[in-house]
Amino acid sequence: MIPLMICLLFIGYLFWTDLRRRDGLSNALWVPLAWMFLAGSRYVSSWLNLGPTFTSAVEYSEGSPLDAAAFFSLIVAGVVILARRKVDWSWMVRNNILIVVYFLFCLSSIAWTDDSFVLLKRWIKDLGNPIMALVILTESRPYEAAAAVLRRLAFLLIPLSALFIRYFPGLGRDYRGDGSPMYTGVGHQKNDLGSMCFLSGVYLAYEFLVVRGNGRPTFIRQNKVIAAILALTTAYLLRMSDSKTSLVCLVVVCAIFLLARISVMARSPDLFLGLLFGAAGLSWLLDQSFGLKDTLFALLGRDPSLTNRTELWAVVGQLAVDPLLGAGFMSFWSGARMQEIWNQLGEGINQAHNGYLEQYLNLGYIGVALIVMVIAGGLLKVRHHMKADPASGLLRLSFIATAIVYNTTEASFYGINNLWLLLLLGCLEVPRKATARAASGSPGERRPISVPGLHKPRSVPRSRTGYGHAAAPASEIAESALHPRPAEPKLRRRPPGL
Repeated sequence: MIPLMICLLFIGYLFWTDLRRRDGLSNALWVPLAWMFLAGSRYVSSWLNLGPTFTSAVEYSEGSPLDAAAFFSLIVAGVVILARRKVDWSWMVRNNILIVVYFLFCLSSIAWTDDSFVLLKRWIKDLGNPIMALVILTESRPYEAAAAVLRRLAFLLIPLSALFIRYFPGLGRDYRGDGSPMYTGVGHQKNDLGSMCFLSGVYLAYEFLVVRGNGRPTFIRQNKVIAAILALTTAYLLRMSDSKTSLVCLVVVCAIFLLARISVMARSPDLFLGLLFGAAGLSWLLDQSFGLKDTLFALLGRDPSLTNRTELWAVVGQLAVDPLLGAGFMSFWSGARMQEIWNQLGEGINQAHNGYLEQYLNLGYIGVALIVMVIAGGLLKVRHHMKADPASGLLRLSFIATAIVYNTTEASFYGINNLWLLLLLGCLEVPRKATARAASGSPGERRPISVPGLHKPRSVPRSRTGYGHAAAPASEIAESALHPRPAEPKLRRRPPGL
């Protein structure tokens, strides 16, 4: 009990140090934080030890009523928050039309799925992801809010996982078929622990490498000891998780942040993005010519079958689905198909461990094309965002790049999944704070720029940082973007002599 009390006191101290900073973020962020905590660790039924035991495909399709009620409550809370903020939904739909079309196509698959009621339940639950993303993005400083949610998520997941592994092995560890231990922390399996460490690592890397030098009082600068403890614990747990996918994703994110610190890259987002696409294309060419992938697997200590993933891909490829439309949104893993896979490979498998293959199985080639278009559209938005606000643009780029890499060995384009939520945070466009990169002029020069949702351009102080990030009055600009203010009456001058 003493380690538990120390851990809870430490978590309480972390939140106390964070909340007393008065950074202007609203209490509404507790809703997406609760959503991401449950998505990243265990559902409510598992925390209360009331979770169902899925011994058949039918029981898996039914799910837990307690979990459904918990997530539905969070969705309702998110809808209420957005309704009170009076978001301009027509603007949102116009500027996020690909995401809207994707979700509508997912819902339309109710016409050809095997179980329309199960699909409808899963679609409603999945709708919580864009709702939580919009709760974050409609804050006065949206990407500072996103970083704050990741920080508070790390406050919960990292200490609790270390506690479970060290002092409650029955909860924080599992065992593979060969008897070797598998460290899970507060998750269900090792990849869950790896994802927790990845999310914590993204936040730490972002504040240390991107916003550290912009003159603003970040949490890391104000609490260096706490940041060091959190970073060391994250590194320790990532090593314990043995999740190579999360490790590779974190390396990619750190490489993006480090590359952006080069002055020529910071000045030219087009060159920066072009270099990233060129590196991705070169990697594909080297893999096709010299087997780069096998060399990388050897360096990571992984077998070429990716822990039997290739066998799984061969099995699911033999099951017939409509190549154009698929089996229906989140419907492939149900009924007779799931039972047949379990009979061949063992119980518990519920995804193809490849996001693009998973899209094909559920939504066919149309679903794959739509998710690729959503990602491409998100990258175009990031290109424009990096010219106005490089720091926030880099964070969005890291979310999208992570999704692209992560889905090569895992499936995260759907469901209650933090990586899916991160992708939506990167691709969704909202009226944002006006920031400008001045190409020339004095450090204090003010340059007019256009802001979505505003009728007139605003002037923003030119950056004094290496990334061109402008310290504009966030509450004034972002609030006016979401809630336009009426024009103030002009004051008349007093006549001379009075």
